[in-house]
Amino acid sequence: MIKEFQEFISKGNVMDLAVGVIIGGAFGLIVSSLVGDIIMPVVGAIFGGFDFSNYFIPLSSTVTAESLEEARKQGAVFAYGNFLTVVINFLILAWIIFLMVKAVNTMRKKLEKQKEAGPAAPPPADVQLLTEIRDLLARR
Repeated sequence: MIKEFQEFISKGNVMDLAVGVIIGGAFGLIVSSLVGDIIMPVVGAIFGGFDFSNYFIPLSSTVTAESLEEARKQGAVFAYGNFLTVVINFLILAWIIFLMVKAVNTMRKKLEKQKEAGPAAPPPADVQLLTEIRDLLARR
């Protein structure tokens, strides 16, 4: 069983997936920071200085807090501002991944065209010799 596990782990796809998950997690944090720290404050400033992350509707009469964090401690809330921030985060991440995949596909197509248009392999030596003999006979 240990040998099977070693074979499974040593396959390239598993390692590629692991690297992708780790980089994806780190990239997700970067995008979250971009949305939460840069984009949403600008959007909030455009719409009158509001902080979208604190937009919520109390679902209980015991909720009287002004911030989402405090309101959650008091009871159930419908945190639509936080949801909006997460949706924007997702859309930005999806757009960036789309652009990356598009760039990779374009690069692959370019490489395939280069392979197709590359120089033809030289003919075998016997074919070259026969061609030279033919050309010499044609000159006579």
